[in-house]
Amino acid sequence: MTATPRPGTPAAAAAAAASTLALRSRSPLAPSEKDSTESNVRMAVTLEEAPWLGWMLVKALMRFAFMVANNLVAIPSYICYVILLQPLRVLDSKRFWYLEGIMYKWLLGMVASWGWYAGYTVMEWGEDIKAISKDEAVMLVNHQATGDVCTLMMCLQDKGLVVAQMMWLMDHIFKYTNFGIVSLIHGDFFIRQGRSFRDQQLLLLKKHLEHNYRSRDRKWIVLFPEGGFLRKRRETSQAFAKKNNLPFLTHVTLPRFGATQIILNALVPRQENGSPAGGDAKELESKSKGLQWIIDTTIAYPKAEPIDIQTWILGYRKPTVTHVHYRIFPIKDVPLETNDLANWLYQRFIEKEDLLSHFYETGAFPPSKDHKEAVSRDMTLSNMWIFLIQSFAFLSGYMWYNIIQYVYHCLF
Repeated sequence: MTATPRPGTPAAAAAAAASTLALRSRSPLAPSEKDSTESNVRMAVTLEEAPWLGWMLVKALMRFAFMVANNLVAIPSYICYVILLQPLRVLDSKRFWYLEGIMYKWLLGMVASWGWYAGYTVMEWGEDIKAISKDEAVMLVNHQATGDVCTLMMCLQDKGLVVAQMMWLMDHIFKYTNFGIVSLIHGDFFIRQGRSFRDQQLLLLKKHLEHNYRSRDRKWIVLFPEGGFLRKRRETSQAFAKKNNLPFLTHVTLPRFGATQIILNALVPRQENGSPAGGDAKELESKSKGLQWIIDTTIAYPKAEPIDIQTWILGYRKPTVTHVHYRIFPIKDVPLETNDLANWLYQRFIEKEDLLSHFYETGAFPPSKDHKEAVSRDMTLSNMWIFLIQSFAFLSGYMWYNIIQYVYHCLF
């Protein structure tokens, strides 16, 4: 004879629980019970993640506050220094643009530091572009998100004066951001997308290069030939490829060649026979003037998940290594005629497609033809250098605030 537990006792509760478990093991949960169980599990996971999510929110707010403060002191200070140096621009234009370029490099270094301290680092592959950092070159870059620009700002910081002497071609919408006035002063070009604006924009680009490139001692130009983000242009590009019997691309889009052609025609020196003059890939010490190199630059993100500028600023994504691959082409090997140049650019982006496919399958770029194994290089920023330029920005902001305040009180 088995004793029956009295109701309300621990033994009775245990027996009830055992009975419930036995019943559930014999029959599946009812839909309402199943939903309730899953909801409880989700709630438990959410409660466990709550401290981490709270810390991420606090960190994002702190980073955003620092970024705002950084912009409020660094950009006005840059403008004030440029105004102060205007007499030097009249007396010695080359020295003025050199000093302006150094300050511009520091500003881009500050942007790079936001990602650096969030753990968004860069791994470089392919040819070493430091070897041609003193020559004129055009960078052709694939475009996936706004973070591409920040990535380039970071990985070009250790390439000598490249950033200081660089001209960016970017979408006109960036003109209206906080950094727009800096780019306008520096001489970057804002291009308006759209078929109805294309011819006009190319004429404006030609005039801009004639008036600003050599006069400001610029050496490198950064160009995104796809004309927009991958996610926005992929479908249109694939439709164009199908209509014109061109390769079907998924990781990049077919490039537009109008801006590239304008740049090459404006900056490539010509020999007496009309052919382009330029360096040789095996003779990097070439002293010939004019545009000498095309740098085919491919940016790859792990799992094909690009970083946007919001992530770069707020840092809510886990530390990520962005991979950048370089190939250098001497300008004498680049055709300048319209159809030949278009085919040459298409071929570069077909090769980018292959590079990215290999990367997404293996996690690494393939080796070049002359090497058996692919070699990567860690890109690093000096923490001391970042501290110094940030300190200079805040001290400058404090100095200019006091100067302006003093002048205001004297006048009023």
